[in-house]
Parts: sequence; C-alpha cells; structure tokens
Amino acid sequence: MNKIKIALPSKGRLKEESLKFFQKKNLKVVNAFGERNYFFNIKNNNQIEGIYLHAKEIIERINDGTLDMGISGLDLLKEFPEIYSQNVKLLQKLNFGFADLVVAVPKDWLDVQNMADLEEVSFEFKEKYGRRMRVATKYPNLTEAFFLSKGVSQFRIMPSLGATESYPFTGSAELITDITSTGSTLKANNLRVITDGNILKSSACLFVSKKFLNNKFLKHFK
Repeated sequence: MNKIKIALPSKGRLKEESLKFFQKKNLKVVNAFGERNYFFNIKNNNQIEGIYLHAKEIIERINDGTLDMGISGLDLLKEFPEIYSQNVKLLQKLNFGFADLVVAVPKDWLDVQNMADLEEVSFEFKEKYGRRMRVATKYPNLTEAFFLSKGVSQFRIMPSLGATESYPFTGSAELITDITSTGSTLKANNLRVITDGNILKSSACLFVSKKFLNNKFLKHFK
C-alpha cells in the first residue's frame, strides 16, 4: 500500500502552528530521526511519510503529484500560474499565518496616497528619467496583474532576492510590494502602504492534490 505523503513548513511560526494544528487533529508529529532531520512520522500511524519543506516547494510538489497534501500560504499558490489551482486544491483555510500582500512606497512620497496617484506619478517619472518606475517584489505575477488592473502600466518588476524593504533605499527600486502581518517592518524601513494597495489577504491553508481528494485520511480534517 502506498504511503500518504505530507509536507509541513520547515521553519518559523508557520512550522510551529502547523504542528499544533496537526496535534489538535490527533495527529502527533514525531521527529523519528532527530530534531535536525527533515523527515517526520505521525505517532501510531504507519500510513504516513512526512517531510519538512520550504512553503513554496510544498505547493510545487503537490502540483506535480509527489506530495498528497501539505500546509502552505495562499499567497504562494496565487503567485503560481493559474493551472496550479487545477491540481492543488484548497481543503481548508487555517486560523494562522495571516498576512497581506501590499503596495508600499517611501513615506516621503506625499503625493502618492492611492493607485490612481501612482499611475499619475509613473508617467511623470518616465518623462523625467526616461525609464519606468521599478517595483521590487517576490510576487511578480500577483504584482503585475494588480497594477494593470488598477490602470498602472508604466512600471518594471525587479525580482527581490530578500530584504525587499531595503530596495528603495539602495537605489535598486522606487517602491515595493511585500507580504506583511503587522506593518512594523515596513514602518521601520520608512515605507507606508497606500490606501487601496492591498493586493491579497493571505493565511496558512491546508492544500491537497486533486488526486487525493477522495482519500479516507481526509476525514481527520472535517
């Protein structure tokens, strides 16, 4: 009999909350090979093979069928091409991992309060500097779709490799989109969210492969 393949986030608050969620469902995670190992079992259940992965990889592997289910962020699924949503099914939104994907500009951009202002400034910027405004982000697909939906077309995506908040102050970008839960990191880096700049409300979710939807194991989560 094939074992059920489950993945949980490998670090941070998402990992801690995922372990608590499984415990509440009478699925106690056991690190059978030591705390530093990436594999886990479920106590008194030999049907399951568990692995800790980066949250983004969990989505990728449910999509390609090498995982049956896992916990990851809604923002990550939405950033992937739409075809992923045909293979990766959202079984349950969870009560943790809340965050918003937002558009943030430097605090001293006093004439930019909303996306309409940003559209106007983007044309002025191009006329003045001969290039498009740069938007640093780890979410290029969601960012581009949102900007275009708001009528903002004069921009260029700058893929962020980390510390997105620093990009406007190192001359690498003019503004950013980023995921935030409290806004404190943005404020600490002299950035502010524009009024209608909420791209997506995200949370941790339990995702399953389309092929796994009728498996009896899912009764644990009803």
